[in-house]
Formats: sequence, C-alpha cells, structure tokens
Amino acid sequence: MERLSKSYIMPPEVDIQPIFIGNMYTEWIRLPNVRHDRAILYLHGGGYTMGSCNTHRSLAAWISTASQTPTLLIDYRLAPENPFPAALDDTINAFHYLLDQGIEPQKIIIGGDSAGGGLAVAGTLFLRDKKEKLPGGIICISPWADLTMSGETMITCSKTDPFISQETSILHAGRYVGEHDPKSPLISPIFADLSGFPPMIIQVGEYEVLRSDAVRLSKNASRTAVDVTLEIWDGMWHVWQMLVGRMPESKDAIDKIGAFVRKCLEEERSIRIEQ
Repeated sequence: MERLSKSYIMPPEVDIQPIFIGNMYTEWIRLPNVRHDRAILYLHGGGYTMGSCNTHRSLAAWISTASQTPTLLIDYRLAPENPFPAALDDTINAFHYLLDQGIEPQKIIIGGDSAGGGLAVAGTLFLRDKKEKLPGGIICISPWADLTMSGETMITCSKTDPFISQETSILHAGRYVGEHDPKSPLISPIFADLSGFPPMIIQVGEYEVLRSDAVRLSKNASRTAVDVTLEIWDGMWHVWQMLVGRMPESKDAIDKIGAFVRKCLEEERSIRIEQ
C-alpha cells in the first residue's frame, strides 16, 4: 500500500499540516480560503492492519477539494498489535478533538473507505449509544461492515475483485477482532440498529466482494428511515476512487461525495439536524 501510494496524484494547492492528537499522528488537509467551522474526519482503509496517512492522503485530499471542506486524516492504531477497540477509540478521540476546536458536531462529516467505512459507521453508533451528539453525515466508500464475511458476494465476486478475497479478509478480521464477537455491531455494523443516524452515502463497485456489505448496510439504514444513498458503480472494483486523475469514474465518484458533503453542511439542514 505504501508503494502504491507514490503513484497517486495529489490535487493542486492543498496544504498538509501534521499534528498529534495525544500520541496519534494526524494531518489537516486544507485548501486556501475554505471555512474552518466544518470538517471531514477521514478514516483510511487497509483491513484494520494496514494503511496510513501516506496511503490515503491523495484520496482524502480529493474529497476535501470536491467538498471544499477541511479534512482531518488520522493514523489510528492498527492490528494485530492494537486489536479492537483501539481503532474505534482513536476515531472517537479524533471526533472529540474536532469538537474541542469549536466545530459543531453537525458540521463534522465522518467518512472512510473499506475498513475505514465500517469504522465510520461504528464510530457514529458508539456516539449514539453514549447519547452524544452525532456528526452531520457519513461517507462509506466500499465499506467493510461485516467481519463475519457472511455476504454472498464474498463468494460470487471472488474472481472479479482484484484486491480483496475471502481468505485475506478472514486473516485481517481475525487480527482485528481478537477475542471479541465478530457480530458485535461496533465491529460489524451490518448487525446494528441505525436508528437516528445522520444522512449516509455508500459507494461500492459492481465487482467487489464487499458489495453485499454495502447493500445490507443500506437496507438496515432504510429500515430505520435514515436518509441513505446507495450507489453501485457498474464495472468498478474496490475503492476505485483512489485512481482520481487517471480514471474519469474515480473523479465522478468523488464529485458525488463532495456534493453530498456540501448538502449535509448547508445551514438549513444543519438547523434541522440540531433540532
């Protein structure tokens, strides 16, 4: 993943500011002349065992550019050295950091890809169950939301997904879950009641083994009247958005995410969520 990241294209005029939240390395990604009263908290993918600010800086920067919103990209702790709930704890600490900066919760969007997409949902679930204020929206890019690997596309798309297989998923899940129950909603959000959640956008590729995760997550959200948008992209694979600058479908997908973020952060929507 670190080697691949060197081939990704960064958008122009992006400022990267490294900061630490406690012992956790993070990066503020900002464009000139953007409002600082809002933020995206971005959680990278990598099966909870890989990934970093290096590997996902480009993707987070393009989302920041498309949404015109400052983005905080975090290096949450990885398994197997730091199994569940370390990544979740780091996510919540980063959310609280943004609140401490004076950003209203409804002006924060939590998002991520793959494991980070599942973690974005788990983090929101944790906040809801603790009766804390929730973010204004959730971005799920190819979310890994079922660490039991029970989705049918784990099998049916095993030959079409170039990046993920059931075998590697079982390996990474075991390292992250440890002694916990993989059906715990904070580990596998497809088993969660999503009542009261903010608006969600879910993007997944037609050829992904995680397509079932995305579809079932969307259905769970719809059952509880959550405003959820599910996009299944024809012919696409796991986190194709990474190839922005090289493939038009990647830019198109990120533009849709940017529009979603801007809509969530509109003043009228913010007032309605707060009420």
